[in-house]
Amino acid sequence: MEVEVNQRNLLLFEALASKTRMQMVELLKHEHLNIKEMAQRLGISSAIITKHVSQLEEAGVIATEVAAGKRGTQKICTLKLDKVTLLFREEPLSLAPKEQPYNHYTSSIPIGQYSAFQVQPTCGLASEVKLIGMRDDPRYFAEPDHVMAQHLWFASGFVEYRIPNYLTGRKPVSSVRISLEICSEAPGFDEDWLSDITFSLGGVTLCSWTSPGDFGKTKGKLTPSWWEGYNTQHGLLKTLQVKEDGTYMDGIRLSDVTVRDIPLTAGEEIRFRIESPEDAVHPGGVSLFGKRFGNYEQDIVVTIGC
Repeated sequence: MEVEVNQRNLLLFEALASKTRMQMVELLKHEHLNIKEMAQRLGISSAIITKHVSQLEEAGVIATEVAAGKRGTQKICTLKLDKVTLLFREEPLSLAPKEQPYNHYTSSIPIGQYSAFQVQPTCGLASEVKLIGMRDDPRYFAEPDHVMAQHLWFASGFVEYRIPNYLTGRKPVSSVRISLEICSEAPGFDEDWLSDITFSLGGVTLCSWTSPGDFGKTKGKLTPSWWEGYNTQHGLLKTLQVKEDGTYMDGIRLSDVTVRDIPLTAGEEIRFRIESPEDAVHPGGVSLFGKRFGNYEQDIVVTIGC
């Protein structure tokens, strides 16, 4: 398989840019293994191996199959790729293939670059160096400096983002993967504060996920020193994935909405909304974290695959 060296193929390069994932690939060169077997050979927990498997599978490097095991089911991993040729320069037009054999792209969206909002207190914005405006005043969500936000929070309402659309329409979309650091929003913080958070894509409601709490007992690894200790410190890294057979959160199926249900049209922006409805069973708000706040050095990372 030939792969151009460009941002659209970033998912493949990111999947291979890990010593652990490279060790997993080396193991799978010789035999098929389940997650527990790889965890034992590498001396790593099965939970961590599962996350690495998900990234390698999403990049098309390996394939997995659920099979019967001694105690329930097991996920068998096999190497999918035999050879990849990297193309650092594009071929002449007359020689270029009509379709790229490996078609996907990844976008990183800062949490402050929302395109629409409607929020209610408690709410606020913070960059890595200061508060943006005043706490609990929704008007500051329209402040031009909101694009600098590394942490934002609201008790109810929504923020909406525009995902760049580089689709050509030649091939149908097979998956949309969104990774972000998120949790509930309680006054101050409350690690047992449930919140039903709804995610929508292209105007279609994907699913509702219940955040278990608003985390403030321990300082976030990236949370700046000036941020007060009685406030939210970090969230959970969650991966939302819309596939051809449903919508999943961290591999757990949450709804029957498939990627075919989303209006993804070439050339038209894709709207992604994060909402805490006032009429939810657990109306517990939303806290979001950017790459310079919380525990994870990333913004909202979106990968669209065809």
